[in-house]
Amino acid sequence: MSVETSSSRQPAVVLRPAEADRVVAGHPWVYERGIQKVQGEPGNGDVVTVLDPRRRFLGMGFYNARSRLRVRVISHRNAPIDAAFFEQRLGEALALRERRFPDARSFRLVNAEGDFLSGLIVDKYEDVLVVQISSAGMEQRKELIFDALEKIVSPRAIVERGDIASRQFEGLPELAGIARGECADEIAFELDGLRLLATPFSGQKTGFYLDQRTNHRLVAEEVARRPGARVLDCFSSTGAFALHAARAGAGSVHGLDQSREALMTARRLADENGVGDRCVFEEANVFDWLKAHSAPGGDDPAPGQFDVVILDPPSFTRNRASVPNALRGYKEIHVRALKLLSPGGLLATFCCSHHVDAGMFQDVILSAAFDVRRVLRRVAVCSQSLDHPVIPSIPETEYLKGFLFEVVR
Repeated sequence: MSVETSSSRQPAVVLRPAEADRVVAGHPWVYERGIQKVQGEPGNGDVVTVLDPRRRFLGMGFYNARSRLRVRVISHRNAPIDAAFFEQRLGEALALRERRFPDARSFRLVNAEGDFLSGLIVDKYEDVLVVQISSAGMEQRKELIFDALEKIVSPRAIVERGDIASRQFEGLPELAGIARGECADEIAFELDGLRLLATPFSGQKTGFYLDQRTNHRLVAEEVARRPGARVLDCFSSTGAFALHAARAGAGSVHGLDQSREALMTARRLADENGVGDRCVFEEANVFDWLKAHSAPGGDDPAPGQFDVVILDPPSFTRNRASVPNALRGYKEIHVRALKLLSPGGLLATFCCSHHVDAGMFQDVILSAAFDVRRVLRRVAVCSQSLDHPVIPSIPETEYLKGFLFEVVR
């Protein structure tokens, strides 16, 4: 569909050929270098029409001159971005989750680009929604978004988590608090039969790592095949992997994390889920702990004393320039972890660094295995839970990758 921009009242952005091709392929981000011309004077957060070099209509998007992402394409239809738009798009997102997780009451409801709503994340914990907004366009329309969420989901409360660093790049202030309704500092919720807690005002992300849901199950299944397994859960946070492992039949679970607050929650949840007698959580720098316990003559436990080691660290890199350092960090923890594994043991390892792809990550693991003279059998390839949908034409939507490996020898 073409647009007569000379008579159009709405500002328009004309793209260069390569950038237009990316948008046609489905990628929503338009960088400054990809813009041929801006017609009109759009304000930051305004809706603009997106055109190819021949002035043909490509979509509608949010404009922001303060951001490296000058335009975030929101729709490929020439229609208003209004209340009806958000009701429809959010309804579609909910329908997807209901198909994937028909009995679930807690899940990621909106996964930004994965649901074609760039700059918007919504997590649902029972009847509380936690919202993260990272674009000026979404920020200006957040009351429309809240209205649509109330209409579609009928939550008890909507919490804003606007304390994320990405808001700075859009010229947005940090904020956090209850937008609508009432909500306590902790939200108790159930996931796969376990009682868990989200801390929407202070926890990581929106208060819990929902993206690992499928992988919690996979690791638990492998632990169940090793009755009485000795499990080491590194970067344990509030203990989701540890709790799943203990419930699956682990003989002992040792969780490590630097956050005292997270570990206090993990201990409490272990008791509430009836596995506290088999779970120990230790406040420690994981790198230092692994180094001390895997070195010859190091502290107990001696190398080879764990049947399962779980590595789920935070991202080691935020940009491409820091990838080499990140890879060195990943190799270091894998060398140490493999030394601690018994023959036939399981390594469950994950990477949430977008700039480190699955191939690079596996190469690092295999390099570490070579250095410690271990041979690995791959058991499973892991990704993020299906409520965090991946759009292949938007590589940024696929950030979590992982592997389950058995030590052959």
